[in-house]
Amino acid sequence: MKAKKIIIKGKVHDVGYRLFLLTEAESLFIENFDARNIVVNGEQHLIVLVGGLEEKISRFVEFARSNCPPEASVLSVEVEDYAEEIRSIDSFRQSFMVLQMVKLAQAGVGMLGRQDITLGKLDAMLEKQDRMLEKQDETISAIREESEKTRVVVKEESEKTREVVKEESEKTREVVKEESEKTRETIEKVSEVVNDPRQSKGEGRDGLK
Repeated sequence: MKAKKIIIKGKVHDVGYRLFLLTEAESLFIENFDARNIVVNGEQHLIVLVGGLEEKISRFVEFARSNCPPEASVLSVEVEDYAEEIRSIDSFRQSFMVLQMVKLAQAGVGMLGRQDITLGKLDAMLEKQDRMLEKQDETISAIREESEKTRVVVKEESEKTREVVKEESEKTREVVKEESEKTRETIEKVSEVVNDPRQSKGEGRDGLK
């Protein structure tokens, strides 16, 4: 049996590195496996422990030296012998899956929280829109009310104007009628003078020849 400790440095956290190496260890039927993320002096480290048959461990170390997840950025890979106990790969897999489920649950809670915030903002926007629509309805109602008042006023003024015009027309008709009567009377008088026999005999102003 052989055991190794592999220290991988760089951008190695939250990029699926442990699952990446676990999958390879399972494909090689490695019996003991452990992996954990740590931070040393602000640097991301991935500590991997493997134990099993020497040939399988050597193949795993070679894989770890030359391969990494697409989103990882490896600065160095250090390998050293390890003499302490390493838990079984089945035990690691179970605890790892539980940890991932916890992360997913926390992410889900966070998403729900953000969703609640988004829905709250949406509700506020809809409420504001409702207030705007209410004001618009009030404005339309006020315009209609003023239009109705204006229509009534215009109708009343039109009626008054019509009455005034009618009254003035009646007065004008009476005046024209009176003037026509006077003119007719004047014409009749002139006609009487013209047709007077005394005027035709040449009588003077005093009725003498």
